[in-house]
Amino acid sequence: MPAIDYSRFYRYDELMAILRGFADENPDYVSVDSIGTSHEGRTIPLVTLTNRGTGAAADKPAYWVDGNIHSIELTASSACLYFIDWLIKERGNNADITRALDTRTFYVCPRINPDGAEWAMGESPRYVRSSTRRYPFDEDPADGLVAEDIDGDGRVLQMRVADSNGPWKKHPRQPQLLVRRAPTDAPGGDYFRVFAEGRIENYDGVSVTVAGVTGNAQGLDLNRNFPSNWRQEFEQLGAGPFPTSEPEVRAVVEFFTSHPNICGGTSIHTFSGVLLRPLGHAADDQLPAEDLWTYQTVGKKGEELTGYPAISIWHEFQYMPGEHISGSFDWIYEHLGMFTWTIEIWNPKKEAGIDNKEWIHWFRDHPIEDDLQVFEWAQRVASNQGHIDWKPFDHPQLGKIEIGGWNRMHVFANPPPALREKEIARFPQWLLWQALLSPKLDIRSVEVTSVGDGTWRVRLIVQNTGWLPTYVTKMAVKRKLLRGVLAEISLPEDAELLSGKPREELGELEGWAYMHTGISFWPNKKVTADRAHVDWLVKGTAGSTIQVTAWHERAGRFEKSVALN
Repeated sequence: MPAIDYSRFYRYDELMAILRGFADENPDYVSVDSIGTSHEGRTIPLVTLTNRGTGAAADKPAYWVDGNIHSIELTASSACLYFIDWLIKERGNNADITRALDTRTFYVCPRINPDGAEWAMGESPRYVRSSTRRYPFDEDPADGLVAEDIDGDGRVLQMRVADSNGPWKKHPRQPQLLVRRAPTDAPGGDYFRVFAEGRIENYDGVSVTVAGVTGNAQGLDLNRNFPSNWRQEFEQLGAGPFPTSEPEVRAVVEFFTSHPNICGGTSIHTFSGVLLRPLGHAADDQLPAEDLWTYQTVGKKGEELTGYPAISIWHEFQYMPGEHISGSFDWIYEHLGMFTWTIEIWNPKKEAGIDNKEWIHWFRDHPIEDDLQVFEWAQRVASNQGHIDWKPFDHPQLGKIEIGGWNRMHVFANPPPALREKEIARFPQWLLWQALLSPKLDIRSVEVTSVGDGTWRVRLIVQNTGWLPTYVTKMAVKRKLLRGVLAEISLPEDAELLSGKPREELGELEGWAYMHTGISFWPNKKVTADRAHVDWLVKGTAGSTIQVTAWHERAGRFEKSVALN
């Protein structure tokens, strides 16, 4: 398979060919399936990675990674490809990768939203937030601005129209750069109105609205359509008519509910340059203490490995004061009790050398010196690609205008081509590290002891060799989602079970995540809480074989055959 060029984005057919290439060249480790079908009928790809020689994917604890649920966040898809590529290429060189593929499963969905991505990468691109489905009404917009590539250069930029009362003016040191007028700028100056590049339906010569602000456009946000804390449109824009109404989200939800071996997941987005953790709708004191401690531990490791700050959505990533984000992929934590993170790849502000303490409100307001700093940075790293010189254009509705300005797709929503691979290379180690935290059920021993007269005591001892407990989160315990470790004995026809049940429930097993330090004044009371056992009394013929099986939905499955002797 040819080397992947991470400086470019791959359209759907190319992406699928790359994924099939991974599977064709690595059949013992990689398979490609589909979790469902998109609104426009494209299959949503899923890559499963595990060493099939050490067991089936469903019999191992698993970690989920996805990307590109939002249409123009194409670097998220590249990051998923890079992660797959890295696991395959390094599995013989990296002991942690070898151990992870032998004992865990990775499910990677590199493009949840193939329709929106195809629109973004089309020859005449169109940018929508997420799904291409009309919502809430299924007809073309009757009026308003429809953002699209109107001059045929393959980009959706900005349109500026000279207007003596416009809110934009030329930067005093760089006339190509537009900045907002100061509060006391006198009227009648060299000012502009700025619109997204596109056509205007039924323009009345005065007012321009964005098509679909009042409905009947692609206003859906697939990452607001998940079940947890879903809210109607009047409370949460883009939420859809009901939870999982959209086929892409429903496919993800159904995959998770049918794969209880998943212990956690990361959803990859752009752009802010942060690692986001729940809760989105409530403060940290609403989290179970152990879950919060785990999030803090994993976040610190994420900061160390990626260079990105790990922050709370509620405390540090609210879009507007008093508002919150809900209906998102955090559903896997809040409803299923699986740890979840969101990676927001890339921060052009930080790259330009501007203080990165403010992730959201800087975009609402900042000094015009910052605009110039970002402009000069963009000229260095993506000359004539990040900020495009204004050029005259005869617009069919607006008349004489200019098209140019920020190429948001190129330097904001995604890193410039030359910087993409470096940016996405930050994350594989952290994703791998999270997967290796999962609980891992193992059979410690099977002891067969003769008690005379053809009777045998069979003792099965199981243990959790993972850092996390088998239940993974206290939220899972609170939701009463799991039933603990199960142990089963299978006997030959001539044998009889004298005591014990054929299937026993052994409860949950702790890991060592919540052990106190060696100098803590709290005692570690659960010294052997990672172990459990079951005893059976069996009557049978010496030398005959029995089979014992132990499994936990999240921690994996083991089988072992032993002889009565």
